[in-house]
Amino acid sequence: MEVGTYQPNKRKMKKAHGFFSRKGSNVLKRRRAKGRKRLCK
Repeated sequence: MEVGTYQPNKRKMKKAHGFFSRKGSNVLKRRRAKGRKRLCK
């Protein structure tokens, strides 16, 4: 059986795009300054 392209994996997603992966970078600061409703995934 062929596997599709998108294989959702909650843990991988959180590790790559979660709050804690963003904590050390300036992403959160920038997004807060911009006034984003959602800071990250």
